[in-house]
Amino acid sequence: MTVGDGATPPPWITDTEILILAVRDDAITPLASSLAKAGAITARHVVLHLSGAQGQEALGPLVTSRAALGSLHPLQTIVEPELAPARLKGAWAAVEGMPRAIEAGERIAQDAGMRPFRIATKAKPIYHAGAVFASNYLVVVEAVAQRLLRHAGLSDADAWAALRPLVEGTIENLSRHEPREALTGPVVRGDTATIDRHLQSLALDDAKLYRALGRAALELAQKRGMDEKTAEKVAEALATDLPPVIRPAAKT
Repeated sequence: MTVGDGATPPPWITDTEILILAVRDDAITPLASSLAKAGAITARHVVLHLSGAQGQEALGPLVTSRAALGSLHPLQTIVEPELAPARLKGAWAAVEGMPRAIEAGERIAQDAGMRPFRIATKAKPIYHAGAVFASNYLVVVEAVAQRLLRHAGLSDADAWAALRPLVEGTIENLSRHEPREALTGPVVRGDTATIDRHLQSLALDDAKLYRALGRAALELAQKRGMDEKTAEKVAEALATDLPPVIRPAAKT
């Protein structure tokens, strides 16, 4: 549904109780404004949007309608629409907003086979940033890995074919353990010689990414019990400050 300034909203809106605005994040507020100007939304309505980063504030133009406003965000990635019903089953879904909107969002999520959970409006941005790291940036990291294998002499197709079992093994590890326990590699082993070789082989931008991710890996390694001396050596190899979780030894 698209409702522009001066356009007449479809008549079925008056016959429905729950309206979901399934549009891009930057289109939510303009669409809500158009609906408000048209007087299409009343106090009997529940209006939800599907943004992960925005909360009920995106529906601000509809506040005077006294409708229940909120958001429902399935924590899942969908590339092929025909797979959506199966992919959504078992997925978690963030629900936020006014009480009646939360209740409606939870019912919709449960009917779709999802597991709803409530989230504070102000927490939506950091929640969605976490989702971006988990999904979008996982894809980006795999694309970087594919490119590096191509530089090592493989074709794109062969590089991804070679990496897929490794990626699938990592996902399998993550299905059994939390990230801290699933981490492997030179950082958690304290293998600074290997880290040095990696950094020497990488172009500037890739080295910066490697160092940033290495710092995050070092924090996980420290939480797993890496001793302070080893952590300091790894931090030095990564040419970065010590992670906040690494504290100087207490003086006696």
